[in-house]
Amino acid sequence: MLTLLARFNARAERLPRNAVLLALRIFPALVFLASGRTKVEGFTIKPSTWYLFENDYALPLVPAPVAAVLATGAEHLLPALMILGLASRLAALGLIGMTAVIEIFVYPEAWITHGLWAAALLAGVAFGPGGWSLDRLLGLERAR
Repeated sequence: MLTLLARFNARAERLPRNAVLLALRIFPALVFLASGRTKVEGFTIKPSTWYLFENDYALPLVPAPVAAVLATGAEHLLPALMILGLASRLAALGLIGMTAVIEIFVYPEAWITHGLWAAALLAGVAFGPGGWSLDRLLGLERAR
């Protein structure tokens, strides 16, 4: 049994690091991008978005109109950066912050989902975007 486990572990270590890091960037980014797309029509924030931020998403300290614009913008910009692999660690950190706000103030009952997002994003902060990224191409990340 231990030999089988050792063989499996050796094979798992041969998974392409760049492919794993790409998946850790792309899939959380797509979740946030999809959420951002529900908040707009074309380049305009939907009336339903204004309503949600005014009535359902009770964020402290930030006026609802400001929160709506910031969240909508961040849900488009940060995922795009993650997908491109540009300023990836910073973009992942921003999405971790958004995840924390969503968890604490908006949907605290969805902690398992938010924990999965945060774990993938934290891996992106810790390990970087990998070789298949603009960060690497531009020399902002070194090869490992």
